[in-house]
Order: sequence, then C-alpha cells, then structure tokens
Amino acid sequence: MDNIKDIVKPLYTDCFSVTKDGDPTATMEKLLADDFQSIGSVESKGKKELIGQIEFFWKLVPDLKWEIQEMFADDKHVIVRSIASGTPNGDFMGMPTNGTKSFKIMTIDIHTVENKRIKRAHHLEDWATAMRQLKG
Repeated sequence: MDNIKDIVKPLYTDCFSVTKDGDPTATMEKLLADDFQSIGSVESKGKKELIGQIEFFWKLVPDLKWEIQEMFADDKHVIVRSIASGTPNGDFMGMPTNGTKSFKIMTIDIHTVENKRIKRAHHLEDWATAMRQLKG
C-alpha cells in the first residue's frame, strides 16, 4: 500500500460500517498500531477500547454506515470527512431507542499513519445532532 489513503479507508468500509460477514476486530488489529490512540474532544481511547466500542456499535446499530465523503492526505496524515448513519435499537448514549428512528451526522477525522499502521486519530462526530434526530 503505497497510498496512505488505502491504509485508512478499510477503517470506514470494514470496521465502522457494519458488513454482513465482516470482522471489525480482526481488521482493526491489522490496521491500528499497538499503541494507537483515538483522541476526541473529551477523552482518549486505546486500541482495545476502540475495538470494544465498535463491536458494541455493530450490535446496537445493525445498519451503521460510515460513508467517506472526502479524503485528503500528505506524507503521514489522512483527513477524512464522512457521513455516519444508522438506526439504533437499545440504549444509545443514554437514550432508549427501538429501531424506528435513524440518525445521519457528519464526522471529521485526522489520522496519523506510521509504519503502514494508524497510530493516532483525532476525531469529531456530531452526536448532538444524532440525539436530536432520534428524539424526533
């Protein structure tokens, strides 16, 4: 993989987006560096915590899609603007849902790639909009 966009893309297509026969854990084990950090506005997660969160999301939002809208790259960074959508069924961020309402939000991520693995991701997702959409 000479293009670092090709290293990052499967995170969205094979991990964040639910696929019929997918295995997000195995894919993330390959894509993410052992000392990977996911850094948000308030908290950071390591590789193990992110894998656990994605596994939970696959169960909670069985139609979850994370569609890449744009990707920009330099020699070690990939910036991704994407649209996340889905129909949760269960406790979604403290809100009870029953699989009848969906959300669609924008996300922005800045990935740092080192040694052909994702070392760090700074991310921002518009979860406040998702909560408003789910409330109706």
